[in-house]
Amino acid sequence: MRTPMTISLLLAAVLGGCAAAPVSGTAPAAPEKLKVQVLSTLPHDPAAFTQGLEFSGETLYEGTGLVGKSSMRAGPAGAAPSVRQDLPGLFGEGITVLGPTAWQITWQDGVAIERDAKTLAELRRVTYTGEGWGLCHHDGRLVMSDGSSRLTFRDPVSFAPTGSVDVGRDQLNELECVGDAVYANVWQTEKILRIDAASGRVTGEIDASGLLGPGERGSADVLNGIAAVPGTDEFVITGKLWPKMFRVKFVPAP
Repeated sequence: MRTPMTISLLLAAVLGGCAAAPVSGTAPAAPEKLKVQVLSTLPHDPAAFTQGLEFSGETLYEGTGLVGKSSMRAGPAGAAPSVRQDLPGLFGEGITVLGPTAWQITWQDGVAIERDAKTLAELRRVTYTGEGWGLCHHDGRLVMSDGSSRLTFRDPVSFAPTGSVDVGRDQLNELECVGDAVYANVWQTEKILRIDAASGRVTGEIDASGLLGPGERGSADVLNGIAAVPGTDEFVITGKLWPKMFRVKFVPAP
């Protein structure tokens, strides 16, 4: 026979056990909403179909696309490039610079070109499968996009794949590695994603709309090109066939 006292004790034990049960499956935090704060504008070659943008020291490197117009160029930001190498017969895509050498990938040609970082002279070519879109380097490895939701890690010497993460957002285009984050243009949008390189989780969404005026939009193509300014929290961003580059900060959206 269970007395009222026994029932009360049993209920207390059950309720106490429920209260002590661990909580699992906590949802990750929503991506931080950011916008661009324009600090200054710089000239940009309006004939450059920008596919990659990256600083190495004070030198700004740019890779351009389209067959017959693809190139890699380098020089001071906002000035005519001091060195340029064309890429005849191929459709150039993303670039990245690792000390004395640089890599430039191609869209559907399956070829990556290793270059001398000072002269941009071609050193060798390696092949890969799939499309090439964006490229940057993080923690001793290359990070490459192919237009899907996946970022592929590659060996910086052999270019062989060493792993990947799925971001859960497709159309990932030009990339910029900063610390433990990868910034990615989303093709055909004016949005930039900040991605955790280790997990692929999107930690920030940056609204980069409204940079060009109505008169500049007619001949311009999509936003594409992110270059972190060394030693600062600032970036230079531009787009394909844009007449301007913008030096910006990414700040919280209201």
